[in-house]
Amino acid sequence: AGEGGPQTGTMTECFDCDNCKESLYGRKYIQMDNGPYCIPCYDAHFANTCDECKELIGHDCRELYYEDRHYHEHCFRCFRCDRSLADEPFTCQGEELLCNDCYCSEFSSKCIACEKTVMPGSRKLEYNGQTWHEHCFICSSCQQPIGSRSFIPDKKDYYCVPCYESKFAPRCTRCKKTLTKGGVTYRDEPWHKECFVCTGCKTPLAGQQFTSQDDNPYCIKCFGNLYAKKCSACTKPITGFGGGKYVSFEDRHWHHNCFNCARCNTSLVGKGFIPDNDEILCRDCSSDL
Repeated sequence: AGEGGPQTGTMTECFDCDNCKESLYGRKYIQMDNGPYCIPCYDAHFANTCDECKELIGHDCRELYYEDRHYHEHCFRCFRCDRSLADEPFTCQGEELLCNDCYCSEFSSKCIACEKTVMPGSRKLEYNGQTWHEHCFICSSCQQPIGSRSFIPDKKDYYCVPCYESKFAPRCTRCKKTLTKGGVTYRDEPWHKECFVCTGCKTPLAGQQFTSQDDNPYCIKCFGNLYAKKCSACTKPITGFGGGKYVSFEDRHWHHNCFNCARCNTSLVGKGFIPDNDEILCRDCSSDL
């Protein structure tokens, strides 16, 4: 708020009030741009009206003003606690003048951690309808202020990202480090994509067809070379992937498309056949022997 007030003086020479024309000789007067005024005329024509008590603010009163509103010094008070605001910081809320204490008590939020008022202009954090002083919003694990860093809520606790990952994030079955983003699950266990590789050739298996042997994952090629049955005709592994079917007879195995007569190459799938040493023959070819 600002202060204002007229300047008064005395006159020893013949001098008249510009309004009532009475002599100002020996009397106090106030000099205005258009001439001198006696005190009663000045108060009647130029004094401001107090916005609080609605009475004139005389020349001998300390006058305070705020946003085109004028007050006696003793009228410039907090609307709630009646404390003088003449030399105090204050806030205007609507039409009410409030001291800082009343404004904070009425309109400022309280810190959920320390339960003290979060003063206007102070650094704070708001989340989920609650407010903290910046220095009160701390990680539930390391107890350090989180500040402007990312955090992760967990029920009523809040964690900085490193502490949350260390405490809660799943760990890769192979490297034992935390998985901070998408991985793969194998046998109900988490793996980094780059850690989930073929036991044989170490090729990444994420997004690829694979199988397992003794709980170890293998790509199709390695599994076929190491463990799959071999076709008696083409000698290639019989993996059964991609809808592949095979035929077994005694201790020999064939791909469906390899199970053919050794003489005429007719498919024997679903048909009768005659074994001839290492060969298999259709009935027609075997009858020619």
